[in-house]
Amino acid sequence: MTSRKLYLGPLTDNRRWDMIDIRPDDVFVVTPPKCGTTWMQTIVALLFSGDPDVETELSVKMPWVDIRIREMTEVAARLSAMTGRRSMKSHTPMDGLPIDDQATYICVFRHPLDAHFSYRKHVRNIPMSWFDMWYPEDDPDGITFRRFLDGGAEGFDADAMPLAHILQHYKAALALVDRPNVALFHYTDMTRDLPGTFAQLTKLLNISHPKHVLDQLVHAASFDHMKTHAARYAPSGGKGFMKSDSDFFQSGTSGKWVGHLTDQDLTAYEAIMDAHLTPKERAWLEFGAEKGPRA
Repeated sequence: MTSRKLYLGPLTDNRRWDMIDIRPDDVFVVTPPKCGTTWMQTIVALLFSGDPDVETELSVKMPWVDIRIREMTEVAARLSAMTGRRSMKSHTPMDGLPIDDQATYICVFRHPLDAHFSYRKHVRNIPMSWFDMWYPEDDPDGITFRRFLDGGAEGFDADAMPLAHILQHYKAALALVDRPNVALFHYTDMTRDLPGTFAQLTKLLNISHPKHVLDQLVHAASFDHMKTHAARYAPSGGKGFMKSDSDFFQSGTSGKWVGHLTDQDLTAYEAIMDAHLTPKERAWLEFGAEKGPRA
């Protein structure tokens, strides 16, 4: 941890990475929550295997290293025993991760308001009450959105995914995006052009498959296919981690906040965004390459 920022929350602890020996061909999927993490992990698993029917088992085969739920000694031993190419998931910003010059880092982002409203649904779908104080089921006074805007980027707040944590993720990724082994992807771009996303990743990961195989992999990673087979694709699917595996794949759409926020809410959000990002940076974070191209 000597050169990494400490991120320590009720769910996550990035000191756990100290037990992982990074290999040159490792792939890290690094995102704020509800920004396309599972989707990107599934695409990576499909590309690794070349098999549209592969059992992804992401929580075991591509573990979320930061989360405290599993004993780190067990996670580290399982990763060490893997003989094939490995991928791991993190919700820690890049400045809190071990950065290796040869490993690949895939950072995925989404419009912060879409991520926020998706997270609201997500906490209702988990049978644990970790964040009830942040996300009350009955919220006539708008507490949830105020905490989204006011929450800090680190500590307890970070695991509840306030806007500050998303911005910290984004800035930490932007600081490293000029490296050839760090790439930024946007949820909207993935939705708009999934075959193009696969094409980018095959180059980034140095993986090649025949076109007919790639077409099958793209279909397997489509939203409708993943939702239809939710027990297979959802994190810990079929194991009761969520009330509904299918509801994990809520809609796959953008603009979830439209009609749910007041003018005052939106003005406060826009002020924070404009204070922390350039117009180009903000355009990309909200809308992807269509509004603000970013390497």
